[in-house]
Amino acid sequence: MARPERIAVLGAGSWGTTFAKVLADAGGDVVLWARRPEVAKAINDSGENPDYLPGIRLPDRLRASSDAAEALHGAGAVVLAVPSQSLRENLAGWQPLLPAGATLVSLAKGVELSTVKRMSQVIGEVADVPAEQVAVVSGPNLAKEIAAEHPTATVVACADHERAVDLQLACSTPYFRPYTNTDLIGIELAGACKNVIALACGISVGLGYGDNTMSSLITRGLAETTRLGVAAGAEPMTFAGLAGLGDLSATCMSPLSRNRTFGERLGLGETLAQAQEAAHGQVAEGVKSCSSIRQLAERYDVEMPITDVVHRVCHEGLQPGPAAAELLGRERKPE
Repeated sequence: MARPERIAVLGAGSWGTTFAKVLADAGGDVVLWARRPEVAKAINDSGENPDYLPGIRLPDRLRASSDAAEALHGAGAVVLAVPSQSLRENLAGWQPLLPAGATLVSLAKGVELSTVKRMSQVIGEVADVPAEQVAVVSGPNLAKEIAAEHPTATVVACADHERAVDLQLACSTPYFRPYTNTDLIGIELAGACKNVIALACGISVGLGYGDNTMSSLITRGLAETTRLGVAAGAEPMTFAGLAGLGDLSATCMSPLSRNRTFGERLGLGETLAQAQEAAHGQVAEGVKSCSSIRQLAERYDVEMPITDVVHRVCHEGLQPGPAAAELLGRERKPE
């Protein structure tokens, strides 16, 4: 194994573009695949992604293409920067083009609805590669802040520690500090669950509640996420780290978080359709993942009350006010 010098990033949204910038700033030759040819052309012509990161200058080592075969040719690592619920379909189309032996890196944070599989499991299955060839990047990664080179840290997780180290080197910059980990189960479940808890925090803000409420939701959300992770085979300490508490706190507290903002609109009384329209047609990852995470909790017989009420607010017509009262009215018990 060696640090990949040529890297393909498939998906030119805000996080895909930002991570491509990180990789190029770290010295890699990066090709960013954009679904729309006009986006690729704009990136190449102007040196920025006007749709998702206007005003952010992209490195010269980064170029864009709308041709997946061109983007993937000769890549030592392939970064998958598409939403969790569309990952399987997209990857199935790219699978014949994947370079043999390339590290496949997931940026998606979710649990697949139809199968309740984590993203690394979906990648291994669709790409037909061993688990040791799949890596995950997760942490407090608000794209606009990283694109503006605000200092942050993240986690690069892979069952193959040497491969994780190679990827760590490939994305280390003065403003982006990656740590390695081998606990993919914990890293991925933490990343998926934090979106659901962020929706709950947003709903609480929309209802007019303050910091005590948000802090309580973050803390109890971390507790139920940890319960699920441990039941699934994760290391408990993972949830106290960057991909656990770090990502959870950033996503729940920041107005840059799509899930937090989406939840706030629901708390203000908007319907799911109205909140989606306000988000320019984009649905926050937690809206769908709350259902698959709930299914996963049922499979492991784990109690996840916040996840349950978020699912019911999003998909069963439960109103935010009664949802809050239901959480507060649960049976008293030791922490």
